[in-house]
Amino acid sequence: MALNLPNLLSLSRIAAIPGLVALVAVHRPGADLAACALFGVAGITDWLDGRIARQRKLQSDLGRMLDPIADKLLVGATLMVLAGMGRLSALGLYPAIVIMCREILVSGLREYLAELRVGLPVTRLAKWKTGLQMAALGTLLAGDTGAGVLGIGWLHVGLLGEAMLWVAALFTLVTGWDYLQAGLRHVSPEPARRADGAVAGPGEAARGRAPGLP
Repeated sequence: MALNLPNLLSLSRIAAIPGLVALVAVHRPGADLAACALFGVAGITDWLDGRIARQRKLQSDLGRMLDPIADKLLVGATLMVLAGMGRLSALGLYPAIVIMCREILVSGLREYLAELRVGLPVTRLAKWKTGLQMAALGTLLAGDTGAGVLGIGWLHVGLLGEAMLWVAALFTLVTGWDYLQAGLRHVSPEPARRADGAVAGPGEAARGRAPGLP
């Protein structure tokens, strides 16, 4: 198992989740600010591990597996703990649901396409979505209480975070649809059947007829 620096950074995002959840559960101004800071550091490692892997040519199968898993665990755990602790309003739950559904959709597509040895490249819009999503979640983790420690509680940080989450959810719908279309292009059609009920071979299916027929 290639535990190089990029892979260790990916693992660090997973390791940060229990601490993040505990800080949100405490729900004190200092703890909320610390949760925001911890999430921010985890978000930086998401950008950093890929950059290091490319620059130092440290790409590996383990890294390609760990990176998306760590991202989805971090985002999913953060959304769930925010919702569970009542840190999202009733309206704020809807973009959270959209984001979670999209993450599951993309994971399923990647798993299916991996069997076909087809990659699902990350689009530029998806990168913008990820950045905005991370900023929204970090803002929500700080909340008005954390912002109060910095003397900026008047900004209504909680509302700002939810507004950002809505925009991220809109980006999520667009990128999710793009990924779905890309995946569907690789879905094989139903196999053609010959007159005797057997599956037609590739050449027979392409001609659209069973052998022996005019």
